[in-house]
Amino acid sequence: MLLLILKTIKMSEIENANAYDVNKKYTWGPEDTFQLSGREFGLVLNALRSVLNTPEAAQIILANEANKSIEEVMAKAVSSGVVKEVTE
Repeated sequence: MLLLILKTIKMSEIENANAYDVNKKYTWGPEDTFQLSGREFGLVLNALRSVLNTPEAAQIILANEANKSIEEVMAKAVSSGVVKEVTE
């Protein structure tokens, strides 16, 4: 009976070790895959669409595009020598 209890405790520890905990941080590789059901995919898609359809999101997207443009201008100016790095 004691052996059965010990085996049950060890199995419980193993299961808990692999249990998802929302308070922990996790990592995965770029080659790892996740599978979503149609329902899950729809929820994610509709959530993203609802956020991206706000005026605030439009401003952020526009600001990001402007940032990309100015970064390209700066990169060209640095490589051509017009803009120089500040050394202190």
